[in-house]
Amino acid sequence: MAVSPDDPALQPAYVNTSPGPGYGNCRRMFQGIPGIERAANGRLWAVWYGGGTGEGDENYVMLATSGDDGETWSDLKVVIDPPDPVRAFDPCLWHDPRGRLWLFWAQSYHRFDGRAGVWVIQTSDSGSESPRWSDPRRLCNGVAMNKPTVLGSGEWLLPACVWRSSKRSDVPEEEKRPNVFASTDCGSTWMRRGGPVVPEGSFSEHMVVEKGDGRLWMLVRTDYGIGESHSADGGRTWDELNPSEIQHATARFFIRRLLSGNLLLVKHGPITRRTGRSHLTAYLSLDDGRTWSGGLLLDEREGVSYPDGVQAPDGKIYVIYDYSRFYAKQILLAIFREEDVAAGKLVSEEARLGLEVNRATGGRAYP
Repeated sequence: MAVSPDDPALQPAYVNTSPGPGYGNCRRMFQGIPGIERAANGRLWAVWYGGGTGEGDENYVMLATSGDDGETWSDLKVVIDPPDPVRAFDPCLWHDPRGRLWLFWAQSYHRFDGRAGVWVIQTSDSGSESPRWSDPRRLCNGVAMNKPTVLGSGEWLLPACVWRSSKRSDVPEEEKRPNVFASTDCGSTWMRRGGPVVPEGSFSEHMVVEKGDGRLWMLVRTDYGIGESHSADGGRTWDELNPSEIQHATARFFIRRLLSGNLLLVKHGPITRRTGRSHLTAYLSLDDGRTWSGGLLLDEREGVSYPDGVQAPDGKIYVIYDYSRFYAKQILLAIFREEDVAAGKLVSEEARLGLEVNRATGGRAYP
């Protein structure tokens, strides 16, 4: 996508692979919104954003790694920090079928300029502690904070949204919704296909699952919780967005197909009751999302939010989330297996909850 030299939000940010003390934990007064991936050799990667006193001009994206299955984590390995007043935010990590690790993030002039934009760097050496990264590339307008989905056809679908609050006339109206962008050439190019209209809610944070019958199932964050829509033509057209039976806070959730074929859902509270941002719980569906069972409580505290996850080939599931973005400022990790979720308690030997990935100590703390 061509960029204008006159617009600072359209300029590639410097990928800082040697961040100094200016990005130390003690300097951050706000952080959260994490993502996680796992390399083939077991190396874990975690991404999140922070900086400044909240969501705004001073935000930057951070990347850290673990070589011991999440027990300990490195200092920051990469920082993406565009010059103010452009911010980097809402990052996402994803390993594609070729084994390349993609780091997506959004850039916007101030908190939201009505357009934003999805940027990416990638590496073919994610098993290394210090891999070489590609130059930044802008893919499309909007924000993409959840992993792409690989369809049975081999196509890749990236969920990206221009927030509904956008008033920009230079952004097509059909883009102001939860879209899917498709790649048929292993990520070299991406083209918008479509998405449902969202009558309520600006921060769609949508995810897509391919169902057993070939339809696409999109779940969308809305003002009332979660909306859902289906597409029978690979994401080109979508039926009307309707409230899902899955009740949820107005917040990010996580859904993904497991190696077993079952679906994993991580959300706040019970399936059929809307709660606040507490009681982060994992559920299973054995029937393609029609019903949900199990219920492994990952963290019951107020202020836990924004789960993202990945499953290892051996079946272990890694879910990352944040806690208390302005006070404790923690990025945390839960490791468990499908049988733990089904049992509603930890029954596997390797299961661990509440592992600390990072804690920032700048600014406010709990009284």
